[in-house]
Amino acid sequence: MTKLHIFDMDGTLLRGTASVEISRRVGQLEAAMAIEEGWVRGEISDVQFWELCLPLWQGITDADIDEAFEAAPWIDGVEAVFADIAQRGEYSAVITQSPQFFAERLLRWGVGSVYGAGVEPGGRAGSDLLLTADDKVVIATKLMADYGLTEADCVAYGDSSSDVPLFRRLRHTVAVNGSETIRKLAAVVYDGCDLREAYAAGRSLLSDGGANGPERDRHRADTCA
Repeated sequence: MTKLHIFDMDGTLLRGTASVEISRRVGQLEAAMAIEEGWVRGEISDVQFWELCLPLWQGITDADIDEAFEAAPWIDGVEAVFADIAQRGEYSAVITQSPQFFAERLLRWGVGSVYGAGVEPGGRAGSDLLLTADDKVVIATKLMADYGLTEADCVAYGDSSSDVPLFRRLRHTVAVNGSETIRKLAAVVYDGCDLREAYAAGRSLLSDGGANGPERDRHRADTCA
């Protein structure tokens, strides 16, 4: 039976956030950082976050988004991991709260499917357009059903609070440079700069039936450039 690998994007595949990288491209980095900090402190709701961000991107072109995507600080080995999954006849998906219009460019790098927020530059920011942490579980469950897989055939990779519901649902989970909360939930903890190493840890969970907590933690001393 084949397998399904589900990845978060911001903080997991991307060392940072899509909103900051898009804003950097259009000369609005300072404003975007202030919005991010307010959201992290809980002073800005999810809807308010996009109400503030989207106007910053008014008039951005596809070429600008392409350049922001290419210049973004991706963790090493992303394309290699997607290629290996496809070569094995397995499935991959990215589920992110960041904009679909940015995340879908990962399809060019070989990921099987991408799910993100339906917001658009300069557009509205209604709650119906957003993708929540609970939505990640809904999407993952549908993917497993569509592919005829069970939870035992699926591994999730994430780093933060948006991944908590999915990590609570699945047995095979890898924290990638994760927060304290997600590290406690994960079957394996990976700290480092190369997705290929986190992916190897995920494959080990699929092959040996899982792990129980910190004894499977994996750490790297080097830092990401």
